[in-house]
Amino acid sequence: MNLIRRNLSASILFFLVAVPCFSQAANDQQANFVSHVQKAKKYLDAKRPDLAIPELQAAAAIDPQNIETQGNLGVLLYFQGKVADAIPHLRAAIAGEPGLAKIRGLLGLAEIHTSDMPEGRKDLEASFPLIPDQKFKIEVGLELVSLFTQNGDLVQASSVLVELRKIAPDNPEVLYAAYRTYSDLSGEAMLALSLSVPDSAQVHQMLAHEETKQGNTNGAVAQFRQAIAINPHLPGIHFELAELLHTSEDPAVRKEAEQEYRLALVENPQDEKAILRLAEIDAQKGNSQKSFQEYTKATELQPTDADAKLGLAKTLIEMDQTGKALSLLEETVQLEPTNATAHYRLGTVYRQLGRADDAKRELELYKTYKDMKRKLRAVYKELQVQPKEITADEPDQK
Repeated sequence: MNLIRRNLSASILFFLVAVPCFSQAANDQQANFVSHVQKAKKYLDAKRPDLAIPELQAAAAIDPQNIETQGNLGVLLYFQGKVADAIPHLRAAIAGEPGLAKIRGLLGLAEIHTSDMPEGRKDLEASFPLIPDQKFKIEVGLELVSLFTQNGDLVQASSVLVELRKIAPDNPEVLYAAYRTYSDLSGEAMLALSLSVPDSAQVHQMLAHEETKQGNTNGAVAQFRQAIAINPHLPGIHFELAELLHTSEDPAVRKEAEQEYRLALVENPQDEKAILRLAEIDAQKGNSQKSFQEYTKATELQPTDADAKLGLAKTLIEMDQTGKALSLLEETVQLEPTNATAHYRLGTVYRQLGRADDAKRELELYKTYKDMKRKLRAVYKELQVQPKEITADEPDQK
């Protein structure tokens, strides 16, 4: 656990507050204080913190209550690697002004570095919500996540990660910490569920998801079926089974998938995803009118579902209603800018309407995102276990 991170050193000026301007004091002590502060500022401007530190130490000895001097001295000592020496000065600054969130965050990191875990955690927790600087907030947040997970406080760790992912959704450190924390939470929940109700429908549903992760599709199907045998009204169970069955190339299995989608709708008539899948199935069968009705209902239930809008647009094109499809395709690429199929369809419609420049732009985007997804598929193929093909049960197995 490297608490003094390299990119934090670049943030030092975020902590430093302006050196106060004093009028010429009558006594020598005040004059000496001003002299030391001014020298420190000159050294800092010259990027010589090593020379600024003795000047600030001298100033702090003259006026220990000066918040700016104590804060600046603590920051400089911290980034010079003198973490233990920095702590008293950072604490003095916080004692004078508790609202200095960055100083308190740095104090928390220093305390953790010197193994004062209770105080460090307290100061990091207090400062984290108030830190305005994004980079430093991420550093403090990641340290909090590490502390929480080490102590088994996974729920608190996940709450910090929610905030971190809002401000840094693409940060690899944040994403990896989220992956580890959510994986640990999942494992903890699995153990608790297995111990409390070992033969429940929910346990078999959980095991089905684990089998899916391992690429054992047939095992997952078997677990889903056991869950349904125990409780056929388990929320979402029919749709989840249908999703697996629908991946099969076996016509008998795909027919069973359709039946499961319909059972999902019996349990929940507002299941937009089940309606969407049935629309896709009817479209493949050539039942345009039926799929049109189902796509329309899906878009009404979930207006932000890009797949539903794309499916409805494709159906409208097949029904020679290109004008109506155009607006849906434009909405689709706004909702899901990386959807290659949507860009291709939109480009085709633009070409039919004589909008050559727009068509060219969309077809270029189609090629870009198609290539991007091809590369991603190659990566995922290396990372993931590939599912086995599902086949229908042999007659003697039924």
